[in-house]
Formats: sequence, structure tokens, C-alpha cells
Amino acid sequence: MNNTQALDKRFHLTWGTTLFIAIHIGALLVFVVTVNWIGICLMLALFMIRMFAITAGFHRYFAHHSFKTNRVVQFCLAFVGGTAAQKGVLWWVAHHRHHHIHSDTDQDIHSAKREGFYWSHIGWMLSREYHATYNPKMVKDLLKYPELVWLDRNHLLPPILLAIACYAGFGWMGLIWGFFLGTVLLYHATFAVNSFCHMFGTRRYQTGESSRNTWWLSIFTFGENWHNNHHHAPKSARHGLYWWELDLTYYGLKILSFMGIVRELKVSVVSKASPAGQS
Repeated sequence: MNNTQALDKRFHLTWGTTLFIAIHIGALLVFVVTVNWIGICLMLALFMIRMFAITAGFHRYFAHHSFKTNRVVQFCLAFVGGTAAQKGVLWWVAHHRHHHIHSDTDQDIHSAKREGFYWSHIGWMLSREYHATYNPKMVKDLLKYPELVWLDRNHLLPPILLAIACYAGFGWMGLIWGFFLGTVLLYHATFAVNSFCHMFGTRRYQTGESSRNTWWLSIFTFGENWHNNHHHAPKSARHGLYWWELDLTYYGLKILSFMGIVRELKVSVVSKASPAGQS
């Protein structure tokens, strides 16, 4: 690895990392703020809505074009996904596509195999590499939409607006339980795909990198845990290829397709697993 390819692992304080740390600190206030069923339901609702926006929107739609929709729904997926405070949609997609191209090589930003659990789960998010500008060539298909470029440039706006709405509607309980705790849970459920799903689980397909199907993360990741399936068929809108592989995101997309909100779902058929891929 040369100097231009080496990852800078030093902590880098930016507005993005400051917000990231502040949200984690805010989540600790759940131990001092009284909560009721409204607060718990708000936290769960915001977790589920934003998880779907990340998994169906940022990942399966924007990163892999697994289905089609109209421009209004496209913007809604980008905005709601942006409230998860995982930076802008163009940044997110560019880094994810880079990961698929360079999985487990010295250019992979968050390789669990090469760099270990901590780095793949959260370390890279706090480094200078996290702050690095994305390669526009990775998202040239999305740059033609000025509203997406604007959202990406102003990626702090959606989570801040959601935090304000939580406080305005439900006070400190809404802000701390609904926004802070819900966002932290969402962070680590998403990051688990980079870490757990490259370290623990089974391999149905020989995909040339370390992706694994980690069944016990099904509910928390909405089906993103079938990660070996995904690396085998990255453009498939369905990651749980067998009926017993729970994939909540795909079920949601099927409902939206029946309603005419999304269309042309790309679904990979189950192919024979490579014996070399089993573990």
C-alpha cells in the first residue's frame, strides 16, 4: 500500500463527527429523562422509518438501482435517509460503491478482514478518511439531480430538523428517546453490516471477499444481514433469497410496488451455492 492509498486513522473533528459524538452523548440522557409508551413508540417508529429509508433508499435504490420510482419519492427517500445523520446520499452511495469494487483490498475503507472489528464498525467514521470528499465518478448518475446535490451539500439539515420536530412535539423525552436514542440504535444496526456481517455467519456463495449471512441480525437490519447474498447479487432488491430469510425491506418494497409507488423490482433467483463458499 502506498501513501496515497493508506488510510489516515487519526481522529478528525468536523461538524459531522461532532454531531455524531453529540448524538451518542445525548442518548445517555435516557437514564435521567422519564419515558412513557409514547416515547418508546416514537423511538421505534423513527428507527423503522429511517432504517427503511437507508436500506431501501440509500442502499438498494440509490447505490444499486434495484428498483425504479419517480423523482418525488426519490427525494423523499434521500431526505428521510438523511435524517439518520449518516451524511448525504451522494457521500453514502459513493463510499458504498467503492466498498463493493474494492472489498477486502487495501483500498477498502472499512474492511473488517484487514482492519478488524472496531475499525470496520465505527473507527473509519471518526477518521480523516470519513471526512474525505467522495469520488464524483462513483455517483455521476446521481449528480444530474440538483435536489440530491443540494441535500448532500446540506446533509446536517435533515437530522437537525428532525431533532427540532421531536423536541417541539414531545419535549425532552421526544428529543432524547425519539431522536438521540433512535439515531444511535440506527447507527449501530447499519454499521453492523460492515463489521458483524463480514466476520460472523455463513457463506453460501464464493464472492471473493469476506461477506457473510448473519441470521440473528435480520430484525435489526431489515434484511441487510444477508450480506453474502447481497455481494453475490448486488442489484437484487431482495437480499433474503429463501422464504425463511427475513427481509423486511423487501417486504416493504413489495407493498409499495402493489401501491404503484415503486416499480420494476429486480429480484435475483436462487443459484447453486459454490461448495468453496461454505463455512
